[in-house]
Amino acid sequence: MSLNDAFALQVLKTAEEETQGWKMMIGGKWVESRSGKRMASINPAYDELIAEVPAGNGADIQAAVDAGKAAFPAWSRMHVDERSKHCRQFANAVRGMSRELGMLDAIDSGNAFLPMVDDAKKGAGLHDFFSGLGMEIKGETIPTPGGGLDYTRPQAYGVIGRIIPFNHPISFAAGKIAPALVAGNTVILKPADQTPLSALWMGKLVQECFPPGVVNIVTGDGPTCGGALVAHKEVRRIAFTGSVETGRAVMRGAGIKSVSLELGGKNPLIIYPDVDIDKVAAAAVAGMNFTVSQGQSCGSNSRVFVHSKIREKCIEAILARARKINIGLPELEATQMGPVVSRRQYDRVMAYIDAGKQEGARLLCGGAHAPGAELRQGYFVDITIFDQVRHGMRIEREEIFGPVMSIISWDDEATMLEEVNDSDYGLCANVWTNDISTGLRMADSLEAGYVWINGHGGKRYKGAPFGGFKDSGIGREHSIDELMSYTQIKNVNISY
Repeated sequence: MSLNDAFALQVLKTAEEETQGWKMMIGGKWVESRSGKRMASINPAYDELIAEVPAGNGADIQAAVDAGKAAFPAWSRMHVDERSKHCRQFANAVRGMSRELGMLDAIDSGNAFLPMVDDAKKGAGLHDFFSGLGMEIKGETIPTPGGGLDYTRPQAYGVIGRIIPFNHPISFAAGKIAPALVAGNTVILKPADQTPLSALWMGKLVQECFPPGVVNIVTGDGPTCGGALVAHKEVRRIAFTGSVETGRAVMRGAGIKSVSLELGGKNPLIIYPDVDIDKVAAAAVAGMNFTVSQGQSCGSNSRVFVHSKIREKCIEAILARARKINIGLPELEATQMGPVVSRRQYDRVMAYIDAGKQEGARLLCGGAHAPGAELRQGYFVDITIFDQVRHGMRIEREEIFGPVMSIISWDDEATMLEEVNDSDYGLCANVWTNDISTGLRMADSLEAGYVWINGHGGKRYKGAPFGGFKDSGIGREHSIDELMSYTQIKNVNISY
């Protein structure tokens, strides 16, 4: 094995031992897949096998549903304060293992180590947040003619299916189960095919903090394992985060049930000529998520619309900041950006870079494998920035999900706004201006679910609903809206 960092090797060894050889967690027990089949997890920094995990299928999903159903009556009847105590205990346990979980994510996903430590803490923080909102799960009383009482009660669905992507493995595995649990549901968590390891190791903390069957973790590929979870008739609520293509498959397979989707983005960052160029350049680079997930983020501002009056100065400032980012092996603390998650993703990003060149965009930096002998084996894409990008080019229209930024120059605001909104996506948007009227007017005009004025995608706060318009999804997360989405409303009508 090429991996030689002592802490990384110890984390990998300990995690394998504590999961009893990378087994799944169903009903509070470590179990192998019913078929006995396994699938590979590859370290993207070295293109090497680091683990084999169970390849779950419909039989494993059925076992998880059975475990969730068995645990549901007691869990849902438990007072929300008691459920919240379990969630807070779990949050503290995740924080206590944040360095280890962060390192495991670095090994498994390619994301840099220290940002993944922060990711673990963010996932833990969502349990604290939703636990604090628990007493807001309440209904209403409705006036009735002639006397009587009519009231509503929010009630849990039962067993919930939660499917997460590869870009923030432990943050999503730990955090995205929180609102469903606080609301009284039990959960089946299906991690991404590419990055299952931290979710499985999290099973140790699940054992310690929750009654058996409240949280079940099943690994497997998307069509077989995820498809079985989505289609299961006794899983009445599905929450999915991932690509638009897979989101469509989830909608087709789910049938009549409650579904929320947090999908892709092709997010604009709009720069007016009255801004501080150094500040907006810092925001453009930070908002691309180069140093968090190699641009593999639905929130990345991959389309930068800069006014022609300051175009050259903006480009110079953006390039200066991007070139300072240290691309390296993800397990090292000095590394700021690692490889993309898989060979397939690497080939996809490279194909888009080639398309940008062929369609006439001007390559300002990157455009190839990241330099350095130690990076040769892995899926390292150099930070790539294109200028002279025109509306309609593939790199301007399609979600690349990699470290590729497109810079588009504009003069006429109406034309620019039309091009910004002419997208299948509508997740996020960023506006930089010192004119508050311009900022608010643009915020109203942009077809996006989350808009920053003089900010960027790294600045998101718990309590602020996050989600998209158009193909970017259905539903809102990280707010009371998400908590209530894990309940169904029962009306009770009483006549005197």
